[in-house]
Amino acid sequence: MPETWARISEGSDFPPENLPFGVARIGDDAPRVVSRIGDHVIDLAAVGIAPDLTAEPTLNALMASGRDVRAEISSLLAGAPREDALHPVGECELLLPFEVADYVDSYSSIHHATNLGKILRPDSEPLMPNWRHIPVAYHGRAGSVIVSGTPIARPIGMLAGADGAAPSSGPSRSLDIELELGTVIGRGGARIAPDEADAHVFGFVLLNDWSARDIQAYEYQPLGPNLGKSFATTISPWVVTIDALRPFLVEAPEQDPPVDAYLRAARPWGLDLTLVVELNGEPICTTGFAGMYWTFAQQVAHMTVNGASARTGDLIGSGTVSGPNPGERGSLIEITWRGRDPITLPDGSTRTFLEDGDTVTLRGWAGGNGRPRIGFGEATGAITPAHPPAF
Repeated sequence: MPETWARISEGSDFPPENLPFGVARIGDDAPRVVSRIGDHVIDLAAVGIAPDLTAEPTLNALMASGRDVRAEISSLLAGAPREDALHPVGECELLLPFEVADYVDSYSSIHHATNLGKILRPDSEPLMPNWRHIPVAYHGRAGSVIVSGTPIARPIGMLAGADGAAPSSGPSRSLDIELELGTVIGRGGARIAPDEADAHVFGFVLLNDWSARDIQAYEYQPLGPNLGKSFATTISPWVVTIDALRPFLVEAPEQDPPVDAYLRAARPWGLDLTLVVELNGEPICTTGFAGMYWTFAQQVAHMTVNGASARTGDLIGSGTVSGPNPGERGSLIEITWRGRDPITLPDGSTRTFLEDGDTVTLRGWAGGNGRPRIGFGEATGAITPAHPPAF
């Protein structure tokens, strides 16, 4: 571990090798950019680190600048003790870390896509013909992105009628989660090649793509997700930089058939991460990110190949992260096989989908077991009853 005067608990997600970025309100001060070390945040502008970029209520200016602020934070933490620079994280209000420009959500786990194909189209080939050729995605709603801790009101939408009855609007009865990693664009550009991704990606967040499966099922054909996805997307308050995660870049799985030239890469762009889902404090999924079929670099390349520009603050969801085994499935529709196999919680209650009052927490980290643990903290949301429509 690098030398530092800051006190850090063993196994912390936030050692000096991490130094992620967020935005916080400290006391009555205006929101500003902070970093995190152990259980404390560092008010960067207050200690003179890039105040022109860090005395801002979002990370966007810092992300667009390309300035290596982590090196300056490391120098601060290795120098003379500055206890006044640290503020207990529990005494700070953590806010949405960046202004989201555009939001794209992908579908890049072959295990998740295969499971959903088997569930929804049991008599057909699980993967659609295009799935192995492009990182399939849809354009989401940037205004739906919220920070960890924000309550999730059960969404209302059109639901199919039972036994041929007419459809009607009402609260979702099949509210689900999707365990994802979000890629955050720092510096914009167009037609970005996969091997140029790290010049544009600032870092990553945990992401929960909340999904109302019954609303989604009624409306997604022929144009795809809309109200079933657009009501809320939770991200962690900490953006872990691509530089902090470089030691954990690994070769991605082999792609068969070979992909088109614009998606080919010579460098390793898989990420060796452990991801966990907890439902009311009980782990229901532990999986790895390294097995994702499509990489974040390919997602960036695909998003920009047609000439569309990536912008500072763009957010690209990885798609649900699922592994090959039952305990590695990152959504309830997979875990319960669309309700066929309910899960039993420690209090004896069962779930197929989420109930009001349930709390879902995502956690994720790289390393550990003798290596620095580079963690994201958590992305949490609690389900509240549907708001009655104003009509």
